[in-house]
Amino acid sequence: MEKIPVLGLGTWKAAPGEVTEAVKVAIDAGYRHFDCAYLYHNESEVGAGIQCKIKEGAVQREDLFVVSKLWCTCHQKPLVRTACSKTLKALKLAYLDLYLVHWPMGFKPGKEDLPLNRSGMVILSNTDFLDTWEAMEDLVTAGLVRAIGVSNFNHQQLERLLNKPNLRFKPLTNQIECHPYLAQKNLISFCQSRDVSVTAYRPLGGSSGGADLMDDPVVQAIARRHLKSPAQILIRFQVQRNVIVIPKSVTPARILENIQVFDFELTDEDMHGLLSLDRGLRLVSFCTAKNHKDYPFNVEC
Repeated sequence: MEKIPVLGLGTWKAAPGEVTEAVKVAIDAGYRHFDCAYLYHNESEVGAGIQCKIKEGAVQREDLFVVSKLWCTCHQKPLVRTACSKTLKALKLAYLDLYLVHWPMGFKPGKEDLPLNRSGMVILSNTDFLDTWEAMEDLVTAGLVRAIGVSNFNHQQLERLLNKPNLRFKPLTNQIECHPYLAQKNLISFCQSRDVSVTAYRPLGGSSGGADLMDDPVVQAIARRHLKSPAQILIRFQVQRNVIVIPKSVTPARILENIQVFDFELTDEDMHGLLSLDRGLRLVSFCTAKNHKDYPFNVEC
């Protein structure tokens, strides 16, 4: 079974012009885990950064753990391999270490990433993620990916997948939004009890209605006590929960800072204080897909 490095570089919303340099800086800083997706439209630039460092001899392909994701418009079984092949071509890689189903929802196939109807809601496809999973399993058998997983699945959806008859490969991880304002205690507990790791995206939170997690007095106080930045506290928080964490940055100083989280430990009191901030604040809610039968956030976790 593949082991996911506990800390990786997120590349969501990283502009194509910046992300190649960010990847190179990250590899030099010691990052080996890179989280990508077709939807981010920057995979060729991520690949350029990786290839540059491999050519330099700074790193070998085998040292890296590269993740990408199947987009919702490619859930029909014949489209899955084509989508994966496009990602591999963009990244200039022969295989992925991990390929995730980005969302449990299938959308109408076509050129648009987000096909919308006249009401501004997403146009669905009549796919079932259990069928999509079979095509994902075929990618492992074909050697295009080493492992497969899911993202944004709630506990009922994950349970349904794990209970699928003739399941050939279990999901390695469930990648979910997670930070102290959305602590995901129940979902993390469920995943870990079923031997599915959890990967936290948006671990540094963000602004929503004027509430910025990094400015929270509790986070600030803990950072001062440990002589660390708020970002380092929020990353370490996930590490101590046995949650894989993928902070995104294109700023060299922050990329370096974000990996310097293994020389200190949060106390039980610190952890309790951070968990007490949970307010169920979801920053990524994908409201245009609320009409979908597989929309994941109608369930508590």
